[in-house]
This record gives sequence, structure tokens and C-alpha cells, in this order.
Amino acid sequence: MNKISGTIITLNNENLIKDCIMSLQKICDEIIVLDSLSSDKTTLIAEKLGARVYYQAFLGDGPQKKLAASFATHKWVFSLDADERLEDDLINYINQLDLDNTNHAAFSFKRRNFCGNKWIKAASFYPDRVTRLYNRELVNYTMSTSHAFVDSAASKIDRHIIHYTYHSYTDWINKINFYSTQSAKTMHINGIKRSSIRPITHSVFAFFKKLIFKGGIFQGIDGFTVAITTMFNTYMKYIKLNELYDNNEDPTKHFPDRDL
Repeated sequence: MNKISGTIITLNNENLIKDCIMSLQKICDEIIVLDSLSSDKTTLIAEKLGARVYYQAFLGDGPQKKLAASFATHKWVFSLDADERLEDDLINYINQLDLDNTNHAAFSFKRRNFCGNKWIKAASFYPDRVTRLYNRELVNYTMSTSHAFVDSAASKIDRHIIHYTYHSYTDWINKINFYSTQSAKTMHINGIKRSSIRPITHSVFAFFKKLIFKGGIFQGIDGFTVAITTMFNTYMKYIKLNELYDNNEDPTKHFPDRDL
């Protein structure tokens, strides 16, 4: 069997962590949970399931996942979010894969995104390819604090991860609020300046990109939902960036435990 370390970053995921760990245990012989100081039973459940649990106040998506990988004892890492699960086709593929004799440093998979019980396929929500299996001695996650990715070309595998992206449409909006804040802070750290026109131009472009270029206009209500929420997320992250400048916020204090 391949020697793979499974990593999960968590924050108050007590309703999700059990199924996530049990999913990873089908391909991994160790599970590492890096918890962002949860106030619920996330870490207790993880420990009972045999995971090694570490603690770190949230540094942003990329830094947190990179730190989680540093606790791995194997060179191959599979990073899974708490709201994701491995489908059987992916489990079977990895269990038959010979990682000791591969020329690839990373592997990407297709992801099915759900809102509640509804699989959202429209406007590039599927296949939503993500790189999750990688050789940490060769590649790793970027330091982006919002929606980071593995910094390597990956072998594209047509197997699946299930992503319970949003519990409901209300949760969808709540997550836009969270991630747009992370994006604004990241842009602030990177020195992107405030602009009165950028929130409008970028959000309008994002809307038409999803609606027209990604075919949302032909995909019914789901296509419009993806286009509108993408526009809203884009608008909010640039408006929040402006707000950081208006309030004279210090970018070095956005992620205080992270070395900038």
C-alpha cells in the first residue's frame, strides 16, 4: 500500500470531521488534523478516530495547509477539506497507484460541488479540477491566504472528490462574506491599491464571464446563481479592500502569526 499522509485543516467542524477522516483512512495510513482553535468537539472526535491533532490560529488557506503538511511523516500527502469526501472511483484509483514509481509530483481530480443536496454543475462548477495528492518534497501549497493551490503541474485524473460546498444558499452567502474578507486582506498584504472603479469593472466582468463565456446563460437557474454569487464575491472583496485602506489598517496584522 502507498504511504500517504492525509491532512485536514479544521475550524468548528464537529458535524463534518468524522466522515472526512473515515474517507481519508481508505487511502492513508496516517491522518493529521491542523485545527484553528475550534470551540466545539472537532478535535475530540478527530483524536478518537486516531488522527494526530495540532493547533494553529488560522494563517490563511495556503499557509495553514502548508503547515499541516509539515507534520506528515510521509512524502506523499493528500489534502482534503473537512467538507470533502473521496468517491469510490478515486479511492480505487489511488489504492492501485504505484507512487514509488511515478514521474509525477502531483495529481489533480474532478470535484462535484453541492449546495445542500443539489449538485451544482453550471458555469464551471464542474469539473472544478483540484490538485490534492502531491509529493511534499517536490511541491507544496502556495502561500495565498484565500483558496490556495498546489504550485505544480499535475497529472489530470478523471476521478472524483465530493465537496459539500454549501449547506444552503444562506451558507453560500455566509462563505462569500468569509472568503471575500480573506481575499481583501491578501490583496492588501500584496500592495494592491484601493480603487473606486475596480469593484464595478471586475464584478461585472466576473458576472458575464460565468454567464456567457462559461455558459451559465444556457444552464437555467443554477447558471444565474453561480454568475450572480461570483459577481457578488468579486465586488465585496474589492470593496473590503477599499475599506481596509479607508480605515488605515496595518496589513502586517491581518494574519499575526504568519511571517510576511
